[in-house]
Amino acid sequence: MPDDLQPEALRVELTELGDAFRAYQRRPEPDLADLAELHDRKARAFALWADVTGDASLREEADRAATAARTTREMDANRRGILLDGEGPVVERLLTRGQGVHLRNVLEHVRVGSPLPRAEARLAVLMITMRAARAGTGNVTGQDLGGWLQGDAERVLQELVDVGWLLLPEDVTADDALTSRPEEPTQVTVPTLIPTQPRPFFFGKVTRARLSGWAQKVVGDRKLRKKKAGAATRLLAVYTAAHCRPDGCLGDAGEDGGGLALDTVASFCGLRPEDVAEHAGLLIAAGWLAEEVDTAGERLRGRLAERVLPLSGLL
Repeated sequence: MPDDLQPEALRVELTELGDAFRAYQRRPEPDLADLAELHDRKARAFALWADVTGDASLREEADRAATAARTTREMDANRRGILLDGEGPVVERLLTRGQGVHLRNVLEHVRVGSPLPRAEARLAVLMITMRAARAGTGNVTGQDLGGWLQGDAERVLQELVDVGWLLLPEDVTADDALTSRPEEPTQVTVPTLIPTQPRPFFFGKVTRARLSGWAQKVVGDRKLRKKKAGAATRLLAVYTAAHCRPDGCLGDAGEDGGGLALDTVASFCGLRPEDVAEHAGLLIAAGWLAEEVDTAGERLRGRLAERVLPLSGLL
């Protein structure tokens, strides 16, 4: 930048802009909204610089900065699951799009790797996997287990221990775990998730906590509890929320006309494919799915209710 560049305000803006970009690069965490604003400032400054000097290369740089601003805003919108340019209501999502990918990897791991076929065991495997995903160990309380499994908690927990999928601390029984309190939780171990074993998925502490919190919100949804939804129905709630587009429609729009493969859904939930429609009906009654669910052609088609959109997994 020439030292004698005029007007003075442009020279000051370009200097401050360089400082701002360098400061942004030193940030511990990215902020795409702020980065987009910096690209906008650069586009305006370089356009003015091109007007002052008549330099075509500066005009091209201004155009590139404007494009970078638009692209960065689109990335930010995708991460947060919102629509740009007033194309619909803004929905603040609990998960980013990237965290949604991790979530679906965990669900697939549970679908194919659950040691027991029944829905109650699958639900326990899912929730404990969320707790132990990074270190192979996680804390659970009696309140957790009772909330997930109601009256089946002790039996299911003991079955998971008996098949070797879950380890309890020495001298701790399934009954002991059910009486553990938040101030003294039971630390459980999932051997297949211990870091010395081949890892089924990789993510950091923040993502693990987000995924676990997301699963807890779904399974503990107030309206599902009010309808006394069983394990299979709550697993279907988990699967549908994780596998929908930003508008709430189930499945990838480009895959077999949308929807989810009925046999895959059934496998995750511990159901027969022909039983999925019944549980989808229970989710409609609980205000989890909007009406008009369709299971024709071995696909589950439908849409999340508006109240559930913040939990959608952003395919």
